[in-house]
Amino acid sequence: MSQIVLKTNASIQEIGAARWQALAGNDNPFNSFAFLHALEQSGCVAAHTGWQPQHLSVETETGELLGVVPAYLKGHSQGEYVFDHAWADAFQRAGGKYYPKLQISIPFTPATAPKLLTKQDAPSSTKSLLIDGLERACQQLNLSSAHATFLPPEDLELFTEHQWLERHDRQYHWRNQNYQSFDDFLAQLASRKRKAIRKERRTVHDHGLKIEWLSGKDIQEHHWDSFFAFYMDTGSRKWGQPYLNRDFFSLIGESMGDKIVLMLAHDGTDYVAGTLNLVGRDTLFGRYWGCNQHIPNLHFELCYYQAIDYAIEKKLQTVEAGAQGEHKIARGYEPITTRSAHFIPHDGFREAVKDYLDEERRHIALDQELLKGYTPFKKE
Repeated sequence: MSQIVLKTNASIQEIGAARWQALAGNDNPFNSFAFLHALEQSGCVAAHTGWQPQHLSVETETGELLGVVPAYLKGHSQGEYVFDHAWADAFQRAGGKYYPKLQISIPFTPATAPKLLTKQDAPSSTKSLLIDGLERACQQLNLSSAHATFLPPEDLELFTEHQWLERHDRQYHWRNQNYQSFDDFLAQLASRKRKAIRKERRTVHDHGLKIEWLSGKDIQEHHWDSFFAFYMDTGSRKWGQPYLNRDFFSLIGESMGDKIVLMLAHDGTDYVAGTLNLVGRDTLFGRYWGCNQHIPNLHFELCYYQAIDYAIEKKLQTVEAGAQGEHKIARGYEPITTRSAHFIPHDGFREAVKDYLDEERRHIALDQELLKGYTPFKKE
Protein backbone atom coordinates (compact mmCIF):
# COMPACT_ATOMS: atom_id res chain seq x y z
CA MET A 1 0.00 0.00 0.00
CA SER A 2 1.20 3.52 -0.73
CA GLN A 3 1.48 5.93 2.16
CA ILE A 4 -1.74 6.18 4.15
CA VAL A 5 -3.05 8.89 6.44
CA LEU A 6 -5.02 8.26 9.64
CA LYS A 7 -7.20 11.20 10.68
CA THR A 8 -9.69 11.99 13.41
CA ASN A 9 -12.64 14.12 12.33
CA ALA A 10 -14.55 16.41 14.69
CA SER A 11 -17.76 16.00 12.68
CA ILE A 12 -19.09 13.60 10.10
CA GLN A 13 -19.53 16.58 7.79
CA GLU A 14 -15.74 16.86 7.55
CA ILE A 15 -15.80 13.51 5.75
CA GLY A 16 -18.85 14.35 3.65
CA ALA A 17 -22.10 12.62 2.76
CA ALA A 18 -21.11 11.02 -0.52
CA ARG A 19 -17.75 9.77 0.72
CA TRP A 20 -19.18 8.35 3.97
CA GLN A 21 -22.18 6.72 2.31
CA ALA A 22 -20.04 5.08 -0.36
CA LEU A 23 -18.44 3.09 2.45
CA ALA A 24 -21.50 2.61 4.68
CA GLY A 25 -23.76 1.24 1.93
CA ASN A 26 -27.51 0.87 2.31
CA ASP A 27 -27.93 -2.32 4.33
CA ASN A 28 -28.12 -0.73 7.79
CA PRO A 29 -29.81 2.64 8.44
CA PHE A 30 -27.91 3.42 11.63
CA ASN A 31 -24.41 3.78 10.22
CA SER A 32 -25.71 5.90 7.35
CA PHE A 33 -24.53 9.48 6.94
CA ALA A 34 -28.14 10.70 7.25
CA PHE A 35 -28.70 9.15 10.69
CA LEU A 36 -25.33 10.08 12.19
CA HIS A 37 -25.39 13.58 10.72
CA ALA A 38 -28.88 14.20 12.10
CA LEU A 39 -27.60 13.36 15.57
CA GLU A 40 -24.84 15.95 15.19
CA GLN A 41 -26.88 18.58 13.35
CA SER A 42 -29.63 18.49 15.98
CA GLY A 43 -27.11 18.87 18.81
CA CYS A 44 -28.02 15.53 20.40
CA VAL A 45 -24.43 14.42 19.80
CA ALA A 46 -21.87 17.07 20.75
CA ALA A 47 -19.21 17.79 23.34
CA HIS A 48 -21.76 19.35 25.71
CA THR A 49 -23.87 16.16 25.70
CA GLY A 50 -20.85 13.97 26.44
CA TRP A 51 -20.69 12.59 22.89
CA GLN A 52 -17.90 14.45 21.12
CA PRO A 53 -17.47 13.17 17.53
CA GLN A 54 -14.04 11.75 16.85
CA HIS A 55 -14.63 9.76 13.67
CA LEU A 56 -11.55 7.96 12.41
CA SER A 57 -10.71 7.85 8.72
CA VAL A 58 -8.03 6.16 6.62
CA GLU A 59 -7.05 7.89 3.40
CA THR A 60 -4.37 7.51 0.76
CA GLU A 61 -1.82 10.26 0.33
CA THR A 62 -3.91 11.55 -2.60
CA GLY A 63 -7.02 11.87 -0.38
CA GLU A 64 -8.89 8.73 -1.46
CA LEU A 65 -11.06 7.58 1.45
CA LEU A 66 -10.50 3.88 2.23
CA GLY A 67 -12.22 3.44 5.58
CA VAL A 68 -14.08 5.17 8.41
CA VAL A 69 -15.24 4.37 11.94
CA PRO A 70 -18.00 6.21 13.84
CA ALA A 71 -16.28 7.14 17.11
CA TYR A 72 -16.87 9.52 20.01
CA LEU A 73 -15.06 10.85 23.05
CA LYS A 74 -17.41 10.03 25.90
CA GLY A 75 -17.60 11.95 29.16
CA HIS A 76 -19.98 9.43 30.75
CA SER A 77 -21.49 6.00 30.10
CA GLN A 78 -25.07 6.94 29.23
CA GLY A 79 -26.80 6.04 25.97
CA GLU A 80 -24.63 3.01 25.18
CA TYR A 81 -26.66 -0.03 26.38
CA VAL A 82 -23.45 -1.92 27.19
CA PHE A 83 -22.89 -1.04 30.80
CA ASP A 84 -19.44 -0.28 32.20
CA HIS A 85 -20.35 1.88 35.20
CA ALA A 86 -18.77 -0.65 37.57
CA TRP A 87 -15.54 -0.55 35.55
CA ALA A 88 -15.49 3.25 35.74
CA ASP A 89 -16.10 3.18 39.48
CA ALA A 90 -13.33 0.62 40.10
CA PHE A 91 -10.81 2.45 37.91
CA GLN A 92 -11.48 5.78 39.55
CA ARG A 93 -11.39 4.34 43.09
CA ALA A 94 -7.93 2.97 42.22
CA GLY A 95 -6.80 6.50 41.35
CA GLY A 96 -7.33 6.41 37.59
CA LYS A 97 -9.35 8.68 35.33
CA TYR A 98 -11.90 6.63 33.37
CA TYR A 99 -13.45 9.50 31.41
CA PRO A 100 -13.16 10.53 28.68
CA LYS A 101 -13.09 7.19 26.90
CA LEU A 102 -13.37 6.34 23.21
CA GLN A 103 -16.71 4.91 22.11
CA ILE A 104 -17.11 3.16 18.76
CA SER A 105 -20.87 2.92 18.41
CA ILE A 106 -24.09 4.36 17.05
CA PRO A 107 -25.22 6.79 19.77
CA PHE A 108 -28.34 5.79 21.73
CA THR A 109 -28.81 2.72 19.51
CA PRO A 110 -28.60 -0.88 20.80
CA ALA A 111 -28.67 -2.37 17.30
CA THR A 112 -25.92 -4.40 15.68
CA ALA A 113 -24.31 -2.53 12.79
CA PRO A 114 -20.91 -2.64 11.05
CA LYS A 115 -18.43 -0.19 12.56
CA LEU A 116 -15.38 -0.81 10.34
CA LEU A 117 -16.66 0.75 7.12
CA THR A 118 -14.36 0.31 4.13
CA LYS A 119 -14.38 0.80 0.41
CA GLN A 120 -15.22 -2.39 -1.50
CA ASP A 121 -11.89 -2.51 -3.31
CA ALA A 122 -9.82 -1.25 -0.35
CA PRO A 123 -6.74 -3.30 0.56
CA SER A 124 -7.52 -6.18 2.92
CA SER A 125 -5.43 -4.55 5.64
CA THR A 126 -7.63 -1.44 5.83
CA LYS A 127 -9.83 -2.66 8.67
CA SER A 128 -6.78 -3.63 10.70
CA LEU A 129 -5.39 -0.15 10.07
CA LEU A 130 -8.60 1.34 11.44
CA ILE A 131 -8.29 -0.72 14.62
CA ASP A 132 -4.62 0.27 14.93
CA GLY A 133 -5.73 3.89 14.54
CA LEU A 134 -8.30 3.56 17.31
CA GLU A 135 -5.66 2.11 19.64
CA ARG A 136 -3.21 4.87 18.72
CA ALA A 137 -5.83 7.57 19.32
CA CYS A 138 -6.66 6.02 22.67
CA GLN A 139 -3.03 6.02 23.75
CA GLN A 140 -2.08 9.44 22.35
CA LEU A 141 -5.09 11.06 24.06
CA ASN A 142 -4.25 9.19 27.28
CA LEU A 143 -7.70 7.60 27.43
CA SER A 144 -8.53 4.78 29.83
CA SER A 145 -10.17 2.59 27.21
CA ALA A 146 -11.96 2.17 23.90
CA HIS A 147 -15.25 0.31 23.42
CA ALA A 148 -16.74 -1.02 20.18
CA THR A 149 -20.32 -2.08 20.83
CA PHE A 150 -23.00 -4.07 18.99
CA LEU A 151 -20.57 -5.57 16.51
CA PRO A 152 -21.39 -8.00 13.69
CA PRO A 153 -19.34 -11.24 13.80
CA GLU A 154 -16.94 -10.17 11.06
CA ASP A 155 -16.01 -6.97 12.92
CA LEU A 156 -15.72 -8.76 16.25
CA GLU A 157 -13.29 -11.29 14.81
CA LEU A 158 -10.93 -8.54 13.69
CA PHE A 159 -11.08 -6.73 17.02
CA THR A 160 -10.32 -9.91 18.97
CA GLU A 161 -7.42 -10.65 16.62
CA HIS A 162 -6.04 -7.34 17.89
CA GLN A 163 -6.45 -8.61 21.46
CA TRP A 164 -9.49 -6.52 22.31
CA LEU A 165 -11.60 -8.15 25.03
CA GLU A 166 -14.84 -9.79 23.94
CA ARG A 167 -18.09 -9.13 25.79
CA HIS A 168 -21.50 -10.77 25.34
CA ASP A 169 -25.01 -9.63 26.15
CA ARG A 170 -28.53 -10.57 25.13
CA GLN A 171 -31.39 -9.29 22.98
CA TYR A 172 -34.61 -10.80 21.60
CA HIS A 173 -35.24 -10.98 17.86
CA TRP A 174 -38.09 -12.36 15.78
CA ARG A 175 -37.19 -14.51 12.77
CA ASN A 176 -39.33 -14.80 9.67
CA GLN A 177 -39.63 -18.44 8.59
CA ASN A 178 -41.13 -17.51 5.21
CA TYR A 179 -44.50 -16.79 6.82
CA GLN A 180 -47.23 -15.58 4.50
CA SER A 181 -49.41 -14.17 7.28
CA PHE A 182 -49.51 -13.58 11.04
CA ASP A 183 -51.67 -16.71 11.31
CA ASP A 184 -48.87 -18.71 9.70
CA PHE A 185 -46.59 -17.52 12.49
CA LEU A 186 -49.19 -18.32 15.15
CA ALA A 187 -49.60 -21.84 13.75
CA GLN A 188 -46.01 -22.56 14.83
CA LEU A 189 -46.78 -21.76 18.48
CA ALA A 190 -48.06 -23.97 21.23
CA SER A 191 -51.83 -23.72 21.61
CA ARG A 192 -51.76 -21.86 24.94
CA LYS A 193 -49.30 -19.25 23.65
CA ARG A 194 -51.26 -18.83 20.43
CA LYS A 195 -54.47 -18.13 22.38
CA ALA A 196 -52.69 -15.64 24.65
CA ILE A 197 -51.41 -13.60 21.71
CA ARG A 198 -54.81 -13.58 20.02
CA LYS A 199 -56.37 -12.38 23.26
CA GLU A 200 -53.84 -9.55 23.56
CA ARG A 201 -54.47 -8.41 20.01
CA ARG A 202 -58.24 -8.64 20.48
CA THR A 203 -58.03 -6.39 23.56
CA VAL A 204 -56.50 -3.61 21.48
CA HIS A 205 -58.97 -4.15 18.63
CA ASP A 206 -61.88 -3.88 21.07
CA HIS A 207 -60.78 -0.33 21.95
CA GLY A 208 -61.56 0.68 18.37
CA LEU A 209 -58.08 1.95 17.60
CA LYS A 210 -56.84 2.45 14.06
CA ILE A 211 -53.13 1.82 13.51
CA GLU A 212 -51.36 3.64 10.67
CA TRP A 213 -48.02 2.78 9.06
CA LEU A 214 -46.36 5.94 7.76
CA SER A 215 -43.18 6.25 5.72
CA GLY A 216 -41.43 8.78 3.51
CA LYS A 217 -43.44 11.83 2.50
CA ASP A 218 -46.53 10.51 4.31
CA ILE A 219 -44.88 11.48 7.60
CA GLN A 220 -45.81 15.10 8.26
CA GLU A 221 -44.65 17.42 11.03
CA HIS A 222 -47.84 16.93 13.03
CA HIS A 223 -47.10 13.20 13.10
CA TRP A 224 -43.65 13.95 14.52
CA ASP A 225 -45.23 16.32 17.05
CA SER A 226 -47.46 13.54 18.33
CA PHE A 227 -44.72 10.96 18.36
CA PHE A 228 -42.26 13.27 20.12
CA ALA A 229 -44.77 13.83 22.92
CA PHE A 230 -44.98 10.04 23.35
CA TYR A 231 -41.19 9.72 23.25
CA MET A 232 -40.71 12.44 25.87
CA ASP A 233 -43.24 10.87 28.21
CA THR A 234 -41.62 7.43 28.03
CA GLY A 235 -38.09 8.84 28.22
CA SER A 236 -38.86 10.99 31.24
CA ARG A 237 -40.38 8.06 33.10
CA LYS A 238 -37.65 5.54 32.22
CA TRP A 239 -34.38 7.43 32.47
CA GLY A 240 -35.18 10.99 33.49
CA GLN A 241 -33.63 12.85 30.56
CA PRO A 242 -34.49 11.76 27.00
CA TYR A 243 -31.49 11.77 24.69
CA LEU A 244 -33.10 13.05 21.48
CA ASN A 245 -34.68 16.42 20.73
CA ARG A 246 -37.54 17.38 18.43
CA ASP A 247 -35.22 18.61 15.66
CA PHE A 248 -33.64 15.18 15.30
CA PHE A 249 -36.90 13.56 14.24
CA SER A 250 -37.64 16.20 11.61
CA LEU A 251 -34.11 15.81 10.24
CA ILE A 252 -34.30 12.03 9.81
CA GLY A 253 -37.80 12.37 8.41
CA GLU A 254 -36.45 14.68 5.73
CA SER A 255 -33.17 12.91 4.97
CA MET A 256 -34.09 9.22 5.31
CA GLY A 257 -37.86 9.03 5.44
CA ASP A 258 -37.91 6.01 3.12
CA LYS A 259 -36.07 4.06 5.85
CA ILE A 260 -38.57 5.00 8.55
CA VAL A 261 -41.82 3.31 9.52
CA LEU A 262 -43.79 5.35 12.03
CA MET A 263 -46.63 3.31 13.52
CA LEU A 264 -49.29 5.46 15.19
CA ALA A 265 -52.48 4.40 17.00
CA HIS A 266 -55.50 6.70 16.53
CA ASP A 267 -58.67 6.60 18.62
CA GLY A 268 -60.80 8.45 16.05
CA THR A 269 -59.97 11.86 17.47
CA ASP A 270 -56.29 11.91 18.40
CA TYR A 271 -53.14 9.85 18.22
CA VAL A 272 -52.74 7.99 21.50
CA ALA A 273 -49.52 5.99 20.99
CA GLY A 274 -46.73 5.39 18.54
CA THR A 275 -43.53 3.55 17.79
CA LEU A 276 -40.61 4.40 15.52
CA ASN A 277 -38.96 1.74 13.36
CA LEU A 278 -36.11 1.88 10.86
CA VAL A 279 -35.76 -0.49 7.92
CA GLY A 280 -32.57 -2.19 6.82
CA ARG A 281 -31.94 -4.54 3.92
CA ASP A 282 -33.58 -7.50 5.66
CA THR A 283 -34.37 -6.22 9.17
CA LEU A 284 -36.95 -4.02 10.86
CA PHE A 285 -35.39 -2.22 13.83
CA GLY A 286 -37.81 -1.14 16.55
CA ARG A 287 -36.51 1.89 18.43
CA TYR A 288 -38.82 4.17 20.41
CA TRP A 289 -42.30 3.82 21.86
CA GLY A 290 -44.68 6.01 23.84
CA CYS A 291 -48.34 6.66 24.66
CA ASN A 292 -50.52 9.23 26.40
CA GLN A 293 -53.03 6.86 27.94
CA HIS A 294 -53.00 3.34 29.27
CA ILE A 295 -54.61 0.80 26.97
CA PRO A 296 -53.95 -2.83 27.94
CA ASN A 297 -51.58 -4.65 25.56
CA LEU A 298 -51.15 -1.66 23.24
CA HIS A 299 -47.39 -1.72 23.82
CA PHE A 300 -47.26 -5.36 22.70
CA GLU A 301 -49.44 -4.63 19.67
CA LEU A 302 -47.48 -1.64 18.40
CA CYS A 303 -43.96 -2.73 19.27
CA TYR A 304 -44.11 -6.48 18.60
CA TYR A 305 -47.15 -7.67 16.66
CA GLN A 306 -47.38 -4.78 14.20
CA ALA A 307 -43.64 -5.18 13.60
CA ILE A 308 -44.19 -8.85 12.78
CA ASP A 309 -47.06 -7.94 10.46
CA TYR A 310 -44.84 -5.44 8.67
CA ALA A 311 -41.91 -7.86 8.35
CA ILE A 312 -44.14 -10.56 6.90
CA GLU A 313 -45.76 -8.18 4.41
CA LYS A 314 -42.41 -6.72 3.30
CA LYS A 315 -40.62 -10.11 3.41
CA LEU A 316 -38.02 -8.98 5.92
CA GLN A 317 -36.09 -11.71 7.73
CA THR A 318 -35.73 -10.22 11.20
CA VAL A 319 -37.35 -7.87 13.69
CA GLU A 320 -34.96 -6.41 16.26
CA ALA A 321 -37.10 -5.03 19.07
CA GLY A 322 -34.40 -3.16 20.98
CA ALA A 323 -32.71 -3.82 24.30
CA GLN A 324 -33.80 -6.00 27.21
CA GLY A 325 -37.22 -7.53 27.79
CA GLU A 326 -37.59 -11.23 28.60
CA HIS A 327 -41.35 -10.73 28.16
CA LYS A 328 -40.64 -10.72 24.40
CA ILE A 329 -39.99 -14.48 24.50
CA ALA A 330 -43.67 -15.31 25.06
CA ARG A 331 -44.45 -13.24 21.95
CA GLY A 332 -42.21 -15.16 19.57
CA TYR A 333 -38.97 -13.22 19.98
CA GLU A 334 -36.00 -15.50 20.58
CA PRO A 335 -32.86 -14.79 22.65
CA ILE A 336 -29.75 -13.97 20.65
CA THR A 337 -26.24 -12.97 21.71
CA THR A 338 -24.92 -9.46 21.09
CA ARG A 339 -21.20 -8.74 21.12
CA SER A 340 -18.77 -5.93 21.83
CA ALA A 341 -15.00 -5.49 22.04
CA HIS A 342 -12.95 -3.47 24.52
CA PHE A 343 -9.40 -2.08 24.42
CA ILE A 344 -7.79 -1.39 27.81
CA PRO A 345 -4.16 -0.21 27.75
CA HIS A 346 -3.56 -0.51 31.51
CA ASP A 347 -2.28 -4.05 32.14
CA GLY A 348 -3.66 -4.54 35.65
CA PHE A 349 -7.06 -3.09 34.80
CA ARG A 350 -7.18 -5.14 31.60
CA GLU A 351 -6.58 -8.40 33.49
CA ALA A 352 -9.28 -7.62 36.02
CA VAL A 353 -11.80 -6.81 33.27
CA LYS A 354 -10.77 -9.90 31.31
CA ASP A 355 -11.47 -12.16 34.29
CA TYR A 356 -14.85 -10.51 34.75
CA LEU A 357 -15.78 -10.89 31.07
CA ASP A 358 -14.70 -14.54 30.95
CA GLU A 359 -17.13 -15.28 33.78
CA GLU A 360 -19.86 -13.06 32.33
CA ARG A 361 -19.73 -14.83 28.96
CA ARG A 362 -20.15 -18.19 30.67
CA HIS A 363 -23.24 -16.96 32.48
CA ILE A 364 -24.70 -15.44 29.30
CA ALA A 365 -24.19 -18.72 27.43
CA LEU A 366 -25.89 -20.72 30.20
CA ASP A 367 -28.78 -18.26 30.35
CA GLN A 368 -29.20 -18.39 26.59
CA GLU A 369 -29.64 -22.16 26.65
CA LEU A 370 -32.10 -21.89 29.52
CA LEU A 371 -34.15 -19.15 27.87
CA LYS A 372 -34.43 -21.08 24.62
CA GLY A 373 -36.52 -23.60 26.51
CA TYR A 374 -39.14 -20.93 27.21
CA THR A 375 -39.84 -19.95 23.61
CA PRO A 376 -43.54 -20.37 22.67
CA PHE A 377 -42.89 -22.54 19.63
CA LYS A 378 -44.18 -26.09 19.45
CA LYS A 379 -41.75 -28.59 20.89
CA GLU A 380 -40.79 -31.42 18.56
